[in-house]
Amino acid sequence: MNHAIILVVLITGFNLTTYAQKTYQKNYDSNNRLTSEGWLDKNQKVDYWHFYYPNGNIKKEGHFTSGVASKYWRFYAKNGNLKMEGHFENGKKTDWWLFYDNMEKVNHKCQLKNNKKNGYCLMYDNEKLIAASKYKAGKKINEWTTFASFKKENSLSDLQ
Repeated sequence: MNHAIILVVLITGFNLTTYAQKTYQKNYDSNNRLTSEGWLDKNQKVDYWHFYYPNGNIKKEGHFTSGVASKYWRFYAKNGNLKMEGHFENGKKTDWWLFYDNMEKVNHKCQLKNNKKNGYCLMYDNEKLIAASKYKAGKKINEWTTFASFKKENSLSDLQ
């Protein structure tokens, strides 16, 4: 009987400790500058993380699921300007990614799948669409050099 009670206590205690392993971690470089911060669960990055340049500006931020980049991420230049943003699935870039110029205006945006261009890439100048390309598994299969030529052959609903 006593052995059964001890076994139940051990199992219950073990289960409680497995749930209590999620901790908030801050990492520093050799000069004591914050390099990253976020949640760990069983020694794997989970939930939202921030990474920093040595100057203290944010470098990138996004979600992890079991140590793998997932969901929505943003990447920044050393001066703090937004450089690009998009989605990860199983650690790979997917869906629409937006890329910004030095003034933080959209320079181009591309559909990605498994880190490769797969779908449309739209080029902008001063926030106006100026050209487009279509890709399949990273290979360019078509290109339009004007918005008018693009509209002739494509529906804007294709860009959803």
